[in-house]
Amino acid sequence: MDVRGTVAAGWEPVREAFLRVFEQRGERGAAVAVHHDGVRVVDLWAGTKDVDGQEPWTEDTAQVVRSATKGVAAAVPLLLHQRGLLDLDAPVAAYWPEFKAAGKDRATVRDLLAHRAGVPVLDRPLTLAEAADLPTATTAIAAQAPVWEPGTAHGYHAHTFSWLLSGLVHRVTGRTIGRWVADEIAGPLGLDLWIGLPDAEAHRVGRIGPVEEVEPAGSGALRLRPKRAVTEAYRDPDSLTRRAFGVIEPRPDENDPVYRAAELPGSAGVATARALSRFYAAALGPVDGAERLFAPETLALARTEESAGTDRVLLVGTRFGLGHMLHGPASPLLGPSSFGHPGRGGSLGFADPDSGIAFGYVTNGMRKTVTADPRAQALVRAVRAVTA
Repeated sequence: MDVRGTVAAGWEPVREAFLRVFEQRGERGAAVAVHHDGVRVVDLWAGTKDVDGQEPWTEDTAQVVRSATKGVAAAVPLLLHQRGLLDLDAPVAAYWPEFKAAGKDRATVRDLLAHRAGVPVLDRPLTLAEAADLPTATTAIAAQAPVWEPGTAHGYHAHTFSWLLSGLVHRVTGRTIGRWVADEIAGPLGLDLWIGLPDAEAHRVGRIGPVEEVEPAGSGALRLRPKRAVTEAYRDPDSLTRRAFGVIEPRPDENDPVYRAAELPGSAGVATARALSRFYAAALGPVDGAERLFAPETLALARTEESAGTDRVLLVGTRFGLGHMLHGPASPLLGPSSFGHPGRGGSLGFADPDSGIAFGYVTNGMRKTVTADPRAQALVRAVRAVTA
């Protein structure tokens, strides 16, 4: 396998780990980037651009990163709060009056961001065209009755997070969330990252697809099987779990240009590994002359736990801050201070304030993992070893 790119002195173990995910874990095409104290120390890519193709992955190849998009999107309300435009403890209905329908009048912005709003499902799933249309989708989520009293429990809003956040941001700023990210985050930082892929960038994006799970021979690793309740929940069409992941029907083709162009901040962002890493580096501090995104108080908010315990959708213990997943058994990051978000099937981006590390991993090979992909975890362990 021809691994391209660069690593700084002392970071060679990450390159070795990256090579092994191809040689031992069945990777097809991927990239990994790491920043340390605002300096890029790892920038690697290898394999094919398309999961089922032969064209090589290049320096500027981007991919759909699924729920890793949520980590970028979660920065938007934090920055609006930082600028005095959004009160985290105000009712969502203070900004979005229609949202108070069906018993959601007391749901706060903090509840919405911490997956406590109680609307991870829709009584009637949306078509892709409806999901991509902001007025239609936000009207549907505003009218939806909660499946638990907002604020009393948490459960992963796998897809509805897109419309919750889109509706709130649009009403606070007058801009779509994709436009806001482009104007206020991606543009100033020079990120190859989009929530709503422009036609002009479509040629850079590879095809994603499923790959078989491979465990390295002789690794001695314990293969953890999901609990029976989790397995059954994914099989049961009436379970909260299946319904939360099935709010767009028929299931969209994530390689469809319509899907990639949709501004779905919960699932359809497109990015390079370098962009994810640089974004999280900017959350921690200045990067290459660009100003830091988060003031110290906002950074403290990003890493603070808001929801923890058994997740009503994922049925495992999860930890959330204000839109970000936090380090824990269900979603291991670098350490206790880490915040970020995995993408179902592989991709991962996070920041670790204690060590000054920012990390981005992007792949075209989708596995069945939801929050802790073995390939990404192998790379995180390599980073941890270097920084120990």
